[in-house]
Amino acid sequence: MKEKVDQEFVEYIVKSIVDYPEDVKTERVVDEMGVLITLKVNTEDLGKVIGKKGQTINSIRTVLRALGMKSKARINLKLEEPERPMQEAPKNEE
Repeated sequence: MKEKVDQEFVEYIVKSIVDYPEDVKTERVVDEMGVLITLKVNTEDLGKVIGKKGQTINSIRTVLRALGMKSKARINLKLEEPERPMQEAPKNEE
């Protein structure tokens, strides 16, 4: 089985559902725990990738698990969220 087919699968699926496919980036790391694929997308596409109640991202993870069973590897998908600037606490003016 081709080694990075799981990473290519994630990129293909995500690029087909987002508005900014050029911003889709994946990173694949293999360690003793298995394979970790980190997914980065445009901030405006986060909602599309996550889906209602997380259904879309969970569906992608389910298919990845099945793909991992075929190659006897544990595959995890992490969605990297962009850092949000710290918001100032509201000032209580009395």
